[in-house]
Amino acid sequence: MTQTPSPTGWTGSVPTRSPWPALWAMVIGFFMILVDTTIVSVANPAIKAALDPTTANLDNVVWVTSAYLLTYSVPLLITGRLGDRFGPKNVYLAGLAVFTVASLACGLSSSLGMLIAFRAVQGLGAALMTPQTMAVITRTFPPAQRGAAMGLWGATSGVAMLVGPLAGGLLVDGLGWEWIFFINLPVGVVGFVLAWILVPKLETHPHHFDIVGVVLSAAALFLIVFGLQEGEAYDWAGWVWVMIVAGVVILAGFLWQQARTRSEALVPMELFRDRNFSVANIGIATVGFAVTSMSLPLMFFLQLARGLTPTESALLLVPMAVLAGVLSPFAGRLLDRVDPRVLLVPGLLLVGGSLVLYSVLMNVDTPIWAFLIPSALMGIGNAGMWGPLATTATRNLPRHQAGAGAGIYNTTRTVGSVLGSAAIAALMQARLAANLPGSGSTADFSSVSQLPAQVAAPFSVAMAETILLPGGVLLLGVVVVLFLRKPEHLRAPQGARV
Repeated sequence: MTQTPSPTGWTGSVPTRSPWPALWAMVIGFFMILVDTTIVSVANPAIKAALDPTTANLDNVVWVTSAYLLTYSVPLLITGRLGDRFGPKNVYLAGLAVFTVASLACGLSSSLGMLIAFRAVQGLGAALMTPQTMAVITRTFPPAQRGAAMGLWGATSGVAMLVGPLAGGLLVDGLGWEWIFFINLPVGVVGFVLAWILVPKLETHPHHFDIVGVVLSAAALFLIVFGLQEGEAYDWAGWVWVMIVAGVVILAGFLWQQARTRSEALVPMELFRDRNFSVANIGIATVGFAVTSMSLPLMFFLQLARGLTPTESALLLVPMAVLAGVLSPFAGRLLDRVDPRVLLVPGLLLVGGSLVLYSVLMNVDTPIWAFLIPSALMGIGNAGMWGPLATTATRNLPRHQAGAGAGIYNTTRTVGSVLGSAAIAALMQARLAANLPGSGSTADFSSVSQLPAQVAAPFSVAMAETILLPGGVLLLGVVVVLFLRKPEHLRAPQGARV
């Protein structure tokens, strides 16, 4: 069948121009915003010493991260739709500009409150950008060739989450905490110019914004995310549970409203009729949970039980970052020719197995070099995890709903991350109480550079037991992805139109 190229991308399977330069341009900004979700954790002690030296607890400085995650995760459903309505390029550039200017303001902040406020603005910029990267891939790469592109997207996601602590340690140790924000300025400017030149203006689709849906979804996600983020800090007080339950109830009402609305839904429920989209969303929730939660007990162990600096601890993750970055594009190309389960099952098993190996090695007698082994295994597993899930979720999305689908997918990932963060903090506290009775909270250990030997051993046991949680969640992810279907282009007769 003859296919006529369209000025807005591809019409079936024939791209009018290579979409790769546009993707590389957007990856720069995408990498930057993901690094900023983890880079601040390393700088928290320095930020507290500079901007909040008079209070004894860590609750205030934790909001430097919490404010960013809150304003990043809550609007994703809406910002995905904005890309469909106003064009992914326009919304991406607006978000990148907001993020870059907010980064400058963060670095210039003279008080903790000022820093938290501008971190919230940063998160909003990130929320505008994130769905657009996936939407551009969905709308410019033919479905049968999308694996390699999502491989790059997946490599960016995986590597950025790992580079954050390393970059944070180097910048804080070498230049000061302000530079974890100032470093975004040249990256943001270069990313803006490249995206302005290279990303095509894609066709827009008129959408009626479901105001009721917008309000319900924002309220539900705010209550759930805020409750989960702050639960541990407030010892899971009754009002925290009221917030979470209220959020779940409002979320159920939102989904009911979406299914019954006569106008255009914010979350098109018909997307979930595609089994692969539904399964991939559950899968990415387990991945978000595991990747976010694994780093906390690991870093506590390496720094407090073994006496490593933040930079030295992060260097042990280099094999993971390098192998994930190198192998992900190859896995993406392979994904265009094979059933996604061929990559996802071993990928998830490798990452889950590496967490079990970490647990076995987490004691005071293990040579430090041995921790490079699970790091390498995790890097290999990451290559078969991020890209294949993203490709599978978006392969069958209608072009006019690419932004909506990307918003749903990224919201699911972020909610999984928040669940992981809350669950791991609670489990760490429980295992410390069991292995070190009367030890207090994890915050009580934050001012110690290295624990004494008699405390380090039971502390290590507590961290080793805790890190098994994300490993178990990834095993659930393995079961989930077994329900995926082989993509249509692999089942269609040779030469048939996709």
